[in-house]
Amino acid sequence: MRPRAAALADRVFDALRHREAFAVTAGTRAADFESLDGHTYLLLVTFRRNGDAVPTPVWFGRDRDRLYVKTAGASGKVTRVWREPRVLVAASTGRGRPVGPVIDATARILPPDDWPHAEAVLRDAYGAGRRLSERVVGGLEEPAYLEIRPRPG
Repeated sequence: MRPRAAALADRVFDALRHREAFAVTAGTRAADFESLDGHTYLLLVTFRRNGDAVPTPVWFGRDRDRLYVKTAGASGKVTRVWREPRVLVAASTGRGRPVGPVIDATARILPPDDWPHAEAVLRDAYGAGRRLSERVVGGLEEPAYLEIRPRPG
C-alpha cells in the first residue's frame, strides 16, 4: 500500500475501533495467556514515545507461552515495538472491545529465520479462512512477525 493510502486506511480503522479498546491500560492483569484460548482476536496495545497507548485488534496464534502476530513491516506497531517492547494484550472482538483480562507482555520483532515457525502457528490457528483473507485483501507487502511473551510477575 502506498503511504497515502496507508494513512487513509489507518484513519478508517481508528474510526471503527471500539471506544473500550482505548481503556485497556487499566484493569485486571492476568499472568499467562490461557484467557486467550478460544478467541479469534487479540487487542494489542503498543506505546508511542510520549507514552500514549495505541490499541490494535489483530489475529494471533498461540504456541504455549508465546503469541505470534503477522503485520506489515512498515506499520506503526512494528516501529513502536522496536522502540518500546512493553505491550498489553487482551482477548477482543474484531473492533477491539476487550473481552478478557489485560496481560502485561513483551514483544519482539522476529528475524526472518524465525518466520516459518510463526507462520505455521498462525496457519494452524486460522486455517483456510486466513489464507482466503490474505488472498482477497492482498498479502502484506513486506511482512513482519511479532513474538509476544508474558512479562514476569
